Amino acid sequence: MTLREVERKDARRIASIYNYYITNTTITFETTGVSEEEMCFRISQLSKEGLYFVAENDDGVAGYCYAHPWKEKEAYKKTYETTIYLHPDYVGHGIGSALMAHLISECKKKGVHVLIACITEGNSSSVSLHKKLGFKKVSGFTEVGWKFGEWLGVEDFELIL
Repeated sequence: MTLREVERKDARRIASIYNYYITNTTITFETTGVSEEEMCFRISQLSKEGLYFVAENDDGVAGYCYAHPWKEKEAYKKTYETTIYLHPDYVGHGIGSALMAHLISECKKKGVHVLIACITEGNSSSVSLHKKLGFKKVSGFTEVGWKFGEWLGVEDFELIL
């Protein structure tokens, strides 16, 4: 497995991975699939100020993660929000841990002070991953998202670098 910076050519596979979670889970609150072109645009936008990496194996991109500025105000400029998604076939194989560890290391090098992960309640895999990496739960909101006929909450986790 290779960890590397995202490239435009990764947009199709990243969109496919993300669309699985849109269609089949409450992990993302997005409800409409994303085209390759839209994902290419998002990758471009997120990469301007943030960090964006993929894990690639013989089958192609197995997962991706990124960190971007959490809020626009100047006082928040050293606080980034993280996101990670893995192809469903590769969940539980250590790829998420490797991706996030790499992201954390690169964020430190960039001078980021705090990372925040917003996780849908009930996403125990993501909660476990983030706790293993040192994130701590700092807040939660109930019933802030509506998907698949149910109200969903989110939990915020923080890692001070």
